[in-house]
Amino acid sequence: MSLPPAADAALAPLRAALLADAQARAAEITRAAAAQARAILDDAEREASAIRAAAVAAGEAAARAEAAERSARARRQAAERVLAARTEGWLAVREAVRDAARALRDDPRHPAILESLRAVAAAELPGATITESPDGGLVAQSGTRRLDLTLPTLALDLLESPGARP
Repeated sequence: MSLPPAADAALAPLRAALLADAQARAAEITRAAAAQARAILDDAEREASAIRAAAVAAGEAAARAEAAERSARARRQAAERVLAARTEGWLAVREAVRDAARALRDDPRHPAILESLRAVAAAELPGATITESPDGGLVAQSGTRRLDLTLPTLALDLLESPGARP
């Protein structure tokens, strides 16, 4: 069914008004959708920025922790190397002192040293059996008591006395 031609002309303003209203609504919906899309994008960008900032902060914290751990490990290793070198040096000094004390057996002063040690042994352990040590010096023994006056022992005791070790 079709409308008479006069109705078509009479409805034209209504059609124009409905079309204008529909276009206005569509424009408003489009503007609202665009504003909503901008707000969603802005929120997403803020959230992404916050996530990036948190990731950067976490990465920096992890890097600081890793650097601190590496630094502590390096300090420990350096301290261990220093301690090992000191220990090695100390052991070498002890061995050199022991060897030097043993070498005193062949020194022309050795008989005088033995006499001085005999006097010490007699004073410390009266009646003790006193024997010469193959390392130089003496050993005195009385019952279960033993006095080691060997040259290497005396030299090492002196070396390890308070203030002798660095």
